[in-house]
Amino acid sequence: MASFKEIIATDTPVLIDFFATWCGPCQTMMPVLEKLKDELGDRVKILKIDVDKNQALATQMNVRGVPAFMIYKNGKQIWKGSGVQPLHVLKEQVVKA
Repeated sequence: MASFKEIIATDTPVLIDFFATWCGPCQTMMPVLEKLKDELGDRVKILKIDVDKNQALATQMNVRGVPAFMIYKNGKQIWKGSGVQPLHVLKEQVVKA
């Protein structure tokens, strides 16, 4: 299995969704992320990370609440957002990454 650093090192934008199963707003984002993947296909990778199962990584990435989103390209963070994000915001950030 690829490491986190290997996954974010790609030149395809990687949208990371830090979520928790008990989080209502996180559940709200599920269909939005599915639609984003449908619209952008191979132009984006979406990585969902459960903060309860990956507490060390969430702490390392300075995630203070969920949902939290980050976009990486070539190993560098391009964008960070928290809370419920509209589809057009996520799509715009991925496309310009």
